[in-house]
Amino acid sequence: MRAILVKRNDPRSDDEKNNLQMKELRELADAAGYEVIAELTQTRHPDRRYHLGRGKVDELAQLVADLEPDKIIFHNPLTTMQVYNISEICRCETIDKFQLILEIFATRATTHRSKLQVELARLEYELPRAKAIVSLLKKEERPGFMGLGGYEDSYAQDIKNRISRIKSELETIQKDNESLREHRHSKGFSLITLAGYTNAGKSTLFNALVDEEVKSKNMLFTTLLPTTRSLNVQGRDVLVTDTVGFIENLPHWMVDAFKSTLDEIFLADVVLLVVDSSEPLEIISKKLLVCHETMWDQLSDVAIVTVFNKIDKITADELTEKMLALDYLAPNPVAVSAMTGFGFDNLKAQIHDQLPEWERINLSFPMSEKGMSLVAWIFDEGLVHNIRYGNDISIDFEARDKIINKAISLAAEIS
Repeated sequence: MRAILVKRNDPRSDDEKNNLQMKELRELADAAGYEVIAELTQTRHPDRRYHLGRGKVDELAQLVADLEPDKIIFHNPLTTMQVYNISEICRCETIDKFQLILEIFATRATTHRSKLQVELARLEYELPRAKAIVSLLKKEERPGFMGLGGYEDSYAQDIKNRISRIKSELETIQKDNESLREHRHSKGFSLITLAGYTNAGKSTLFNALVDEEVKSKNMLFTTLLPTTRSLNVQGRDVLVTDTVGFIENLPHWMVDAFKSTLDEIFLADVVLLVVDSSEPLEIISKKLLVCHETMWDQLSDVAIVTVFNKIDKITADELTEKMLALDYLAPNPVAVSAMTGFGFDNLKAQIHDQLPEWERINLSFPMSEKGMSLVAWIFDEGLVHNIRYGNDISIDFEARDKIINKAISLAAEIS
C-alpha cells in the first residue's frame, strides 16, 4: 500500500513542532504498513471546504495522478465534507490521522475486548459525521467512501444502539477485571503498570524485567492489549502490566473507547512512566506533557517512577542534562537501558520504595500440623524475615493489612 502524507501547518506554529508532527505521521503510516511515496505541506488557516487551499488541492490531485497512491493521509482532522471534496478532486481515498490510528488498532486487536474497543472508537468517530455521510451518499454513491457503503437514514440511530451495546459489554468485562484486581491485591500482589508515549521502549523494558517475549518493534502501537506478568522486587511479589502508548492530541472519543485499557494505569499502585532519553530534550518534554495531560486527573494517589530508557544511546553528560532539565515533569527518576539491563537494580529499588507499605509483626503459635500449614501460607503471602521453631513457632514477617489480620486470626484459632 502506497500513501501520500499531507499536513496543513498553522501559521502560528513553529518549525520544530511541525517537523515532529510530520515525523510522527510518517511513523504511524509505517506502522499501518504504508509506503510513503510523497509528502505535501501548506502553511495557512484551514479552508472550510478543502482544509487546504484549492490551489494546493489541485497540486495534490496532480501528485496523485503522477504517483497513483492507494491513499492520501492527512495529519489534520478532517470533516466529512472535506474528506468528500478532496476525494472527489483527487480521485483517491482520503483519511486523517485518527482514521489511520484506527486502522492500526484494528490490525493489532486480537482479543474480544480489544476488538470491541476498536469498534467503539470507530463508531464514536463516525457518529457526529453520520448525517453528513448519509447526505453525501444520497447525493452520489461513492464505493468505499469512509468505508461505509450505502446506508439508510437510520444509520445514526444504528450507531448509537451499537455504541450502547458495546459499552455495556465492556463494562461487564471491566467489572470482571476489577474483581480479578481485588483478588490479586488480597493475595498480596502489588500492581505495577508501564505507561508512556508510544515507541518509548515500554515493551522492550517489560520483556527484560519479566523475562518475556511480548511483541516489541521500533514501531508505534505495537502494544494494544495489556499484558500482565509477575515479578519479584526485593522479596515483594508484584504484577507488571504493559499498556498501549499515548500519542499527542488523542480525541476524547478514542480515550473513552480505551478507558478499560487506561484503567490498568489508573488503578495501579505504581506507574512506570517510560521516556526515550535518546530523543532531543524538547521532544521528551512535549511527550511527557502529553502523558501527564492524559493521566493527571486520575493519578493523584498513585506513585510515579519516571524511567529514562535507552541511555545506551546517549552520553552520561547528555543524560544528566536532560534529567536535570526535566526534573519538574519526571518524579522519582531512574536511568536504564532495556536493551542491556543497565540500571535494573536501581529501578527495582525505586519500585520497592514506592510500593504500598506492608505491616511487620512477630507472631507466635503452637508447633503443630496446623501451625506448619500457617507457616507455609505466610511464606506464600508475605515476606518472612526470621523464623524460630520450638514448642512454639515464632515468625517475623511483613505483609498487607488483610494478610496480617488473617494470620492473627488463624494463629488465635490454633492457640
